[in-house]
Amino acid sequence: MSDSGDSIGETGETDDEPEGADGYACTYCGCDVTTHEPVTVTEGVGRGDDAGRVPAGQFCNYGCLVAHVEAEGLVEGSTCRVEL
Repeated sequence: MSDSGDSIGETGETDDEPEGADGYACTYCGCDVTTHEPVTVTEGVGRGDDAGRVPAGQFCNYGCLVAHVEAEGLVEGSTCRVEL
């Protein structure tokens, strides 16, 4: 995101004018996740509401989640363990 707030990202959305409203904007494309099949991501350790997990993103569907992971390079070096 730029400081001017009017740059256009890869998806064609402006950074300051996402289509989603009231906190329901997709982390990747900015569309309103409630009009799709939303996927949410949390980070932290534990289970349940008070176990230290915090929201890390919300996406229209798995397609936007995968596109976000690829665009941000989140796959590189992130494997916990692979045993083949």
